[in-house]
Amino acid sequence: MNEFLKQNYILITHGVELIAAITGIICYKKYKVTNAKYFIYFLIYVVIIEHIAGYPRYLVNYDSLKEAKAYLKGTMFERNYWFYSLFWNIGSGLFYTWYFRKTIKNPTFKTILKFGLLLFIISSIVYLMTNWEWFFKELAVYIHVTGAILILFSVCLYFIEILKSHVILRFHSSLNFYIAAVLIIWYLITTPLSFYNMYFSTADWNFIFLKWQIFLFANIFMYLTFTFALIYCKPTYDK
Repeated sequence: MNEFLKQNYILITHGVELIAAITGIICYKKYKVTNAKYFIYFLIYVVIIEHIAGYPRYLVNYDSLKEAKAYLKGTMFERNYWFYSLFWNIGSGLFYTWYFRKTIKNPTFKTILKFGLLLFIISSIVYLMTNWEWFFKELAVYIHVTGAILILFSVCLYFIEILKSHVILRFHSSLNFYIAAVLIIWYLITTPLSFYNMYFSTADWNFIFLKWQIFLFANIFMYLTFTFALIYCKPTYDK
């Protein structure tokens, strides 16, 4: 199992992400006049940033990039921690909060999420300014955790709203419901691992394999559920 993870973890993860993005593209016509089209854009964005984020691996595996490897060696950009912190941890926090704010109709909830977004942006900027060197050496736990809290809070407000509306009667056919439910499960499973990033090194392969297993199954569950939901669900024409 461990050897399988070493050889196939990235391939499987990228594979399920790509399946969800391609499904979104195929189903785009069904959702193009709804807010769900932005979710499809985000799935495509995820595929793109995941491939770009693999640049340290490309430098090792491809001899044609040896000049770039030599140029980046010893610099802040030799590792990709900064890229994931910016484009995944901050990017996903901003997108999902914005997405649910756009989906929710309650003006009070919208205002709360607006200030939540502003606070997240300001606190992230302050964190980066005060922890600039560590930003390039390891994943920013603060940004990951605060982004996860903001997303989970947005999801909770969404659930509160649908519980008070007629949407609850047809939740099983709502794409937004599946997105919200999956995000709760994914972040509750993966967020605690961020506190143990200090152990993520070849000095502790047991933790590496454990983290890979958890993230692999969480990612498979998330993106395959997104794929199913895009196919199964009916468009919700909400502004």
